[in-house]
Amino acid sequence: MTTAHPEGKVVHHSAGTGPTYWFGDAIYTFKATRENTGGSLTFAEASVPPGGGPPPHIHPHADEAFYILNGDIEFLNGEKTFTAHDGDFVFVPRGTRHRFRNVGLHVSRMLFLFTPAYLENFFMEIGQEARAGEAPVPLSEVQKRQIVEFAPRHDLHLAP
Repeated sequence: MTTAHPEGKVVHHSAGTGPTYWFGDAIYTFKATRENTGGSLTFAEASVPPGGGPPPHIHPHADEAFYILNGDIEFLNGEKTFTAHDGDFVFVPRGTRHRFRNVGLHVSRMLFLFTPAYLENFFMEIGQEARAGEAPVPLSEVQKRQIVEFAPRHDLHLAP
């Protein structure tokens, strides 16, 4: 549940709350979006299964940052890769070709941030709203086509 505090426009999500979407077999919970930050940032928690992660891509007008809560996440930085672990921080400047992939044996959890606010509508438009007790379903062929089709209107450049 998001609550506004009487002292101002502070955004507060209690633990375990926020719009939550399955995107394939990864799950994303949004804590801050363009709607509740006036467009300044997007902040989310992600749980990514082994082997999970997006294809290489570029955000031309948004910076992205990651904080690895647990797991082994391989990052692509242009043409080179490196692995981030528990407690590591990764900053990806706008315009940088990148991707992440869980190379561990267990689900990895991480926090990520876009500035300015960016891409949450892409996840919500293509993903499936998560409900307690329901397992994820793999991306359908329709959703895979939507990723390619919808990416340009969300200022996302796929860069395999």
